Amino acid sequence: MKGFAMLGIGKTGWIEKEKPACGPMDAIIKPLALSPCTSDTHTVWEGALGDRKDMILGHEGCGVVAEVGELVKDFKVGDRVMVAAITPDWGTVEAQGGFPMHSGGMLSGWKFSNFKDGVFGEFFHVNHADANLAHLPDSISPEEACMLSDMVPTGFHGVELADVQFGDVVLVVGIGPVGLMAVAGASLRGASRIICVGTRKNCREAAKGYGATDFIGYDEPIDEQVMKMTNGKGVDKAIIAGGTVETFEPIINVLKAGGKIGNVNYLGRGTHINIPRETWGVGMGHKQINGGLMPGGRLRLEKLASLIECGKLDVKPLITHKFKGFEHVEDALMLMKDKPADLIKPVVVI
Repeated sequence: MKGFAMLGIGKTGWIEKEKPACGPMDAIIKPLALSPCTSDTHTVWEGALGDRKDMILGHEGCGVVAEVGELVKDFKVGDRVMVAAITPDWGTVEAQGGFPMHSGGMLSGWKFSNFKDGVFGEFFHVNHADANLAHLPDSISPEEACMLSDMVPTGFHGVELADVQFGDVVLVVGIGPVGLMAVAGASLRGASRIICVGTRKNCREAAKGYGATDFIGYDEPIDEQVMKMTNGKGVDKAIIAGGTVETFEPIINVLKAGGKIGNVNYLGRGTHINIPRETWGVGMGHKQINGGLMPGGRLRLEKLASLIECGKLDVKPLITHKFKGFEHVEDALMLMKDKPADLIKPVVVI
């Protein structure tokens, strides 16, 4: 089969590989739609996960079941399915302990384009099919289903990690597609005021639609702007969906005592994160930093899909660029790398 791959750090290209084999509990999927992620660019051009040779990229997509193992009960050839970016091994002790995304080791639930070939192939493999696939409802398009692979669950997980409650003042750093879903999730969770850090016009417009109330840019220090607009009070919760290892310091500075940060940003470079001693309460301010990889699994997909089905969430504003044809996967990935001003998220419909 053909696939678009990481050939080495800083190098990509089309390659030929054997079609993946299907184990007894697994499924082989033929893609219906695919979407590249900023994580793919970190992996390739920053070498954030280390070198990878001839590894097919991609972890966002949906498809049609092409083959199932003999122990798979709930899916058959021809079924349209959603697939999460994180596909845990559900029998592991980590999954039993409540952290399926780390099944088998830190971040090991993230298999696509990390430990095995990703979804940018003519076929891709899904482990534990009954637990990691979900039926794609007729009311949800393949393009929308791609947003359910990673953007929606990651943004919403940032909201969960920050423990957003009714009436909270929430700061969202970065309003790309993940940050936009963090805004949507915070609004659904009952945040009263949502302050967004981001400058791109279309992202700001989308954020308003999802419930953002205020915006600041990067031209002045984030902490100074937030403290000014909150009359020196700061924020109850913060969600980091963009930035670098330097981003944490100004967020700690504006977080109230007892506040929580939910980080879902992939830190592709840097060695250490600086935590300011005094504004962290000299270690005793009850200011929590929770960083997590989003959960995967069938139940998560089904629940998030139900928000779209019932009209509580509209992911269509995320999709700004649409390609038709498998050969355009490379074009879509380069868009994510270059990030033109009008981009939020590209999708390739097969």
